[in-house]
Amino acid sequence: QVHLVESGGGLVQAGGSLRLSCAASGSIASIIDMGWYRQAPGKQRDLVARITSGGTTDYGDSVKGRFTISRDNTKNTVYLQMSSLKAEDTAVYYCNAGVRIIARYNYWGQGTQVTVSS
Repeated sequence: QVHLVESGGGLVQAGGSLRLSCAASGSIASIIDMGWYRQAPGKQRDLVARITSGGTTDYGDSVKGRFTISRDNTKNTVYLQMSSLKAEDTAVYYCNAGVRIIARYNYWGQGTQVTVSS
C-alpha cells in the first residue's frame, strides 16, 4: 500500500506560479515512478509530469517549458513547480504513484484544486 498526500493548490492569477507537493508513505520501495495528472471538468485525466525512480522525467506537451517536476528522496516527496500559469491550467491535480508487482498498479492522491484566473 502507498498513501499519497498532496498540498499546495489554490487560486493564482494568470502568469503566476504555484508549487504542488506530494508526500508518499507506506511501501515506498515498491514505487517505480511518481507524477502529476490533472482533470478539468468534463475532460479526461491527463499526464502533467512524471519522474521515474531513476530520475527520468516526462511532461505533457502543454506544460513543457513551464512546469518542472522534482523529488526529494529523503522526504519521499515529489514537487511540481508551475510557472507562467494559464487559465487552461485550471483543474484538479492528482498525485500518482506507480508500483509494479506483476503488472503496474496506480495509487492516487485525493486531488488538489488549482484555479488560474485570467
